[in-house]
Order: sequence, then structure tokens, then C-alpha cells
Amino acid sequence: MTTNVQCLIIGSGPAGYTAAIYASRANLHPVLIDGPLQGGQLTMTTIVENFPGFPDGSEPFQLLDDMRRQAVRFGTEMVSGIVTKVEFDTNAKGTAPAHRIWVDDKDEYVSQTVIIATGASAKWLGLPSEKEYMGKGVSACATCDGFFYRGKTVAVVGGGDTACEEASYLAGLCQKVYLIVRKPYLRATEIMQQRVLNNPKIEVLFEHNTLRLTGEGKVQGADLIYKKDTTEAEERHIAIDGFFLAIGHHPNTELFKDYLERDEEGYIRVAGDSPCTGVAGVFAAGDCADPHYRQAIVAAGSGCKAAMEADRFLQKFQH
Repeated sequence: MTTNVQCLIIGSGPAGYTAAIYASRANLHPVLIDGPLQGGQLTMTTIVENFPGFPDGSEPFQLLDDMRRQAVRFGTEMVSGIVTKVEFDTNAKGTAPAHRIWVDDKDEYVSQTVIIATGASAKWLGLPSEKEYMGKGVSACATCDGFFYRGKTVAVVGGGDTACEEASYLAGLCQKVYLIVRKPYLRATEIMQQRVLNNPKIEVLFEHNTLRLTGEGKVQGADLIYKKDTTEAEERHIAIDGFFLAIGHHPNTELFKDYLERDEEGYIRVAGDSPCTGVAGVFAAGDCADPHYRQAIVAAGSGCKAAMEADRFLQKFQH
């Protein structure tokens, strides 16, 4: 079955839903494909307290459901499925492009504009206890969840700039921060290294790997191993209230690699501060094009911009 649409949105996080709200209000009659994780990365957190307009915070599922219902109210068609293949039209001359998208390898959509809001996935250590304590002390976003650990003790895993930034941020809130580093050195830039090493609240544990997280119903500690796979290997336990992963993110953009320019980490390159990609009628919003901020409010704002650009693009072909 082939369906022709004006605007197709891939992804159902704050960027995708906001794009849908604006596109539907512009009478673009958008279709949104929700993807493998409805709601995206925001569903990984416990409560959202930094999204404007919610002085008492909001449950992430409630916030996302409100966005979804708002988009539906204005006319967005929601489709449950996974985009499995795309063929972007790079040869349209003077007419609206015909971008082809397949959902679940069977349903085909031909759309004049496409908004990619597929997000990014946090990299995990692969420990069974990570999943067990997800939302119960395990987080991949210090800015999102650090507030809940004021005056407590937490650990951050990683040795790059992101890990050092997260540790420094948490040190401003927490009583103590362990920085668990697999190697005998930090990979971060010199200024970030000094910021961490000179902070009395941060203890860097070089050459440590995490074996498991422990606790009754929530994270209360972590078992580590020092100098793993050597004759000096030694296990130790640290008491913590929170465990933050800062070993990077994977942008979910592999599907578009043949058509769109991406940076060395896989984030979609856009033109300046706009959501415009190198393919006419294709726009990128949210974490799939944002290696820096990764915040729901930023993603929502970029979804708004993508929808407005899609509307302006389509106006060029109206007679």
C-alpha cells in the first residue's frame, strides 16, 4: 500500500511531537511514525522537572502523552511502526520532491517533506543491573536527573569531556562524586581534566571497571574491580545513591547514511542554526542532530523549527 502525504515525521520524542503539533496547525496533515521506543529517551528518566510550565514536575509518560494528544487534536495521524528503509528524492527540479519511506518493510509513504526526529541512544556498559535499576538510580543525563541527588553521593562512568562535565555539574549538587575511569588517565581536554582533578568533591578512580550495581529496590552501591585482568586485580565496593553513565550516545541515524551528511559520530549535519539538511525537503530535529545539549526543551524547539521550515518549503510549490 502506498500513501501520499505532505509531511512525514519519523520519531515520537519531544522533537517529533512538537513538529507534529506545528505541522498539523499549518494544515500539512502530517503522519508521524512513532518508532521502536514511543516517547524516546525522555521515557528513561523518573520525573521531568526542568520542562517549562510544570512547576511541580511531570511524569515523562504523562508529558509525552499530552504532547501526543495535542498533535492528534490538530490532525496528526499517528502510525505505530518502524521505518525500515528510505529513498530520498535528490533530483527534484522545480517540483516538490517525492521522498519514499517504508514502514515495517511493507507500507510505503511518498512524502514531499520529511522531518527526522529519531533521537540518540545512550551507550551502556551492558551490565544486567543497569536495566534492573533504570529509573531507580541509573541515569544517562546528569542535567536531567542530578537535582534528585542533592547532598547525596553519586558515581559517574567515563573519562572524556562529557564525563568530566557531568561530574563537575553533579559536584555542584552532591556531597561526593566518584568518577570511574577505565584507563589510567582522562581523555578529556586539559581544562576539563583540571576542573575535575582540582575539585575536592570529586574522587577519580583510575583503572576501575564496574562489575555490578547493588541495592534494595534502588541503587545503594557499586562493586568495582581495580586493574581488571592483571595480577594486581582487586575488588572494592562504594556506597552511592546514583549511577550516571557518560560514555557517549549513538545518534539513531544509520538509516539515512546514504543520503545525508553526518559528522564522525553519526549526528546529522544541518545548515547553521536551521534544521535543513543537504537534501531538499528533509529536515532533522532533536538529538539526532544535536551532540551538545540533549534536553527535551531544546529538542522541542528544534521540532518547531523543522515544521516551520517544512511549511515554508512547501509554500514554494503552491499555485
